[in-house]
Amino acid sequence: MRPIYRIAFCIGMAIIVMLLQPTATWAAVNPAELAKAVQEIEQLDMLRSGLASTLEGQTAEPTMKTMKEVCRPVGMKAMELSKENGWQVKQIATKYRNPAHAPDTLHSRIALAQFEQKPELMGFWEKATIDGQAGDRYYRRINVEASCLACHGQQNRRPQFVKEGYPQDLAYDFNVGDLRGMYAVFIPEVQQSIQAALQP
Repeated sequence: MRPIYRIAFCIGMAIIVMLLQPTATWAAVNPAELAKAVQEIEQLDMLRSGLASTLEGQTAEPTMKTMKEVCRPVGMKAMELSKENGWQVKQIATKYRNPAHAPDTLHSRIALAQFEQKPELMGFWEKATIDGQAGDRYYRRINVEASCLACHGQQNRRPQFVKEGYPQDLAYDFNVGDLRGMYAVFIPEVQQSIQAALQP
């Protein structure tokens, strides 16, 4: 699916899901904020996929420099989205390399299990409370691509910098098409209220 169609599809699905929910449940939600979150995460995933594709066809073993050029920009962009929008944007996985990417709530564990059980499920919203703050959380799957296997393939073929730098690493033995993890975007209700108040 071409990237523009994928973005349009995901935004459409987010709006449909919102409209199918009871009115009271979504009373405080700004639909434009939901659509923006979906669009930003699609762009973030395209950034991840595009950077990972630079590893295709390379015979040299990835290094820490490779990680800084391929993986770090995705994390930095997630931090930027969080700061700019008042969201909390995370990458979460059961088989994580960075402990900061471990499931952070029971709901995130359940969301990962849903993605695992339903390979066709690309994303969904749910009500959530994080650190005592109510809001809405969007989960979007991340699939393993061929280029990911350079660092996330067989355990004994991981690059040396991974073996040395991540002794508790769990992010290996993946195959193409496997669930790598998910993006999780939390939009606190207070943010929605502020934005609603600022609109003319």
